[in-house]
Amino acid sequence: MERIYFACGEKKAVLYGSEQPAAPLIILNHYSDDGESVLMEMQKLHAPDCSLLVVGNLNWNHDMTPWYCPPLSKNDSPCTGGADEYLDLLLTEILPKAKELTNGTPAFTGIAGYSLAGLFALYAAYRCDAFDRVASMSGSLWFPDFKEYALSHEMCRRPSKLYLSLGDRETHTRNRVLMTVQQNTGELADHYRGLGLAVTWELNPGNHFKDSALRTAKGIKAILA
Repeated sequence: MERIYFACGEKKAVLYGSEQPAAPLIILNHYSDDGESVLMEMQKLHAPDCSLLVVGNLNWNHDMTPWYCPPLSKNDSPCTGGADEYLDLLLTEILPKAKELTNGTPAFTGIAGYSLAGLFALYAAYRCDAFDRVASMSGSLWFPDFKEYALSHEMCRRPSKLYLSLGDRETHTRNRVLMTVQQNTGELADHYRGLGLAVTWELNPGNHFKDSALRTAKGIKAILA
């Protein structure tokens, strides 16, 4: 698998390019590293072949959030709602560059993310028609007013496959905002099924931080299958 690094502005990306022509392209917005840990888990799971574009050096609480959200705790930082701005960069610069570097036109393009990036992946489906498949792993669907937004708006393109997951202990918190995440995710899964979407909704053992690379790989595998 070819590995190509490039940058667009302050964002850094690495494309793990498939050798197969027209392999699907999956966009993974990632918090900390170049996504190699996710790629290794995908290989262990024998995930279908794809090109994986990992975008990093993100301003996490800005780029991945759709609107302002105050700090959830005394030591937390606010979310400042830069998702539309980042999505424009993704669609106009990062994604076209990645497609130039892939082996042929991708069979389809999907988007995936963990935590706030899982929220962003789902939000992106409401803001553009660029992604045919969506995976939101431990997605921050507790985000204030997002469930209501999702239930009252139409997706620009209904994904042919949608994967949602959480850890089964993510609701074990005293924070009244965070504890809504499982209920919100379940309600949205039911809503999307009602629209006729192919939805996979999965609970994994552990809290929000357990096995993030493995959970991410499972979600990507699910939308590739």
